[in-house]
Amino acid sequence: MEHVERCAWILRGTLVRVAVRRYLPWALVASMLVGSLLKELSPLPESYLSNKRNVLNVYFVKVAWAWTFCLLLPFIALTNYHLTGKAGLVLRRLSTLLVGTAIWYVCTAIFSNVEHYTGNCYQSPALEGIRKEHQSKQQCHREGGFWHGFDISGHSFLLTFCALMIVEEMAVLHGVKTDRSHHLHTAITTLVVALGFLTFIWVWMFLCTAVYFHNLSQKVFGTLFGLLGWYGTYGFWYLKSFSPGLPPQSSSLNMKQASYKK
Repeated sequence: MEHVERCAWILRGTLVRVAVRRYLPWALVASMLVGSLLKELSPLPESYLSNKRNVLNVYFVKVAWAWTFCLLLPFIALTNYHLTGKAGLVLRRLSTLLVGTAIWYVCTAIFSNVEHYTGNCYQSPALEGIRKEHQSKQQCHREGGFWHGFDISGHSFLLTFCALMIVEEMAVLHGVKTDRSHHLHTAITTLVVALGFLTFIWVWMFLCTAVYFHNLSQKVFGTLFGLLGWYGTYGFWYLKSFSPGLPPQSSSLNMKQASYKK
């Protein structure tokens, strides 16, 4: 448990900083642009991470929202109740996960429709011989064809949104003080470590997406959707009274408003 405590201390000192919440979006945009240019101008040699079947992609990124949802659920519930003692407020704050689920669902549906309406079925990956009889991606794949359309990067969108959401919710730790001998301390500490490592996985795989997959425009649109999902909620709607609200902490609203005015 001592090693877990040390990891939690380091992660709290890193991810809870206001500067991280302020500059992480810009860092993601910059890394996406640099990685994309590197991919176009001087492609990196293939590696384990360039294989879509790598462990991190299959067991984490493919279900990124499920991981984020399942770890943030107890984290928000425990920390928010510890600070406020109000079940109603906790339920209101947990609704952020429902909002996040709606954003994930709507955006992925948009991406799927864009790829469908801009795509065609081809006989080979070289985009030779259009098979006009197949009008959908699913039908095209069933018949051994290759569908090509404008494939907005779902990875860029979801990894951006999930990483920023976790960092925003971890801001509550500014006000969380627990007795080390209490079981609540153990639970929160474990969740902090899990969420911290999850955030680093999301950022790392975002970088891998930038240098190995999709073209620049597809990643720009994907990242933009992720940023809009984050800013539209934590940077705008959650500042209003008729919303799930921001994580409860002393002067959190003032800090948040000040950070976006700068």
